[in-house]
Amino acid sequence: MLVTGGTRGIGLMIARGFVEAGAKVWISSRKADACAEVAGSLGCQAIPADLSTPEGIAGLAEELTAQVPSLDVLVNNAGATWGAPLEEYPDSAFDKLWATNVKPVFRLTISLLPLLRAAATPDDPARVINIGSIDGIAVPAMEVYAYSSTKAAVHMLTRHLAHQLATESITVNAIAPGPFDSKMMAFALDNPDVRAEIAGRVPLGRIGRPEDMAGTAIFLASRAGGYLTGAVIPVDGGLSTHG
Repeated sequence: MLVTGGTRGIGLMIARGFVEAGAKVWISSRKADACAEVAGSLGCQAIPADLSTPEGIAGLAEELTAQVPSLDVLVNNAGATWGAPLEEYPDSAFDKLWATNVKPVFRLTISLLPLLRAAATPDDPARVINIGSIDGIAVPAMEVYAYSSTKAAVHMLTRHLAHQLATESITVNAIAPGPFDSKMMAFALDNPDVRAEIAGRVPLGRIGRPEDMAGTAIFLASRAGGYLTGAVIPVDGGLSTHG
């Protein structure tokens, strides 16, 4: 399986969970040194790549194809965020986040279709798992206009790809995380008072844990998730129930 953005945050939670479950895992991120460090600590393989560029996507697909004959699970996790007040929000944020959060999900999935097809069977489909966000379902409290919009796009892209690829025995689902400890949320969660405030808004009363994220991804990749496609699963402690 391949996890993009697998050197930190949610990607690392998922990669570690699959390694501990006995899967053969490849991770990818922009920084070669981070890839090498995390791969060494987890006991997995790494392929550095900048997925915001066509060259990076092509290079990752070519390198993985040279190493494996098939791919059972693709986790499209790499992403970025951007916050700014409404009237100061720059066009560049939309350009960057579209190129980072949405286009690579589409282009990398297409580039890896030969490997996914090689792994897919009617009884055990190949899996694509896209990482969206609760911010793509419910309006967030923070001013992250491009981020929430691109994550909503990831959710719709998930459904579209699921419909298109179902006849090829490839499932496509998305996970929409709520608050988890990651670099994206460190600015808030590293502050004990803010952390407590955010946890207090979550109906289940806490921040997400690594096993919450890894467990959901493992479920989607398991036999139990083999008849599920086109779903967007909120892993948010109930935040999405606020509407």
